[in-house]
Amino acid sequence: MRLVLRILGTWLIGLALIFLVVDGTKSLAANALVFASLGQAWSQLHPASLEAVSGFFESRFFADLLHVAMQALLTYPVFAVLGVPGIILALMGRRPRRDRFLRQEQI
Repeated sequence: MRLVLRILGTWLIGLALIFLVVDGTKSLAANALVFASLGQAWSQLHPASLEAVSGFFESRFFADLLHVAMQALLTYPVFAVLGVPGIILALMGRRPRRDRFLRQEQI
């Protein structure tokens, strides 16, 4: 299970870095900070799935709350939306830390 978490976290961090580099090159070209939002990137990559997810959330019990949360999430930069869960998953998948106890003569 830890291996799956590490691999998934690494992929998400890699995708976040790719989007960060793309945003960096756009910022250099525009001579200003330019960040692509998740909504922009998702609608460019696959707009049908964005509409399907929105339709799915509208059919749920907490549709109003889900709509507000989805709209807020779609305004965040792509690298942040992918990077934060990637870091969390990578940290969850790391090996447990072993505490080492040293004897007094080893110090």
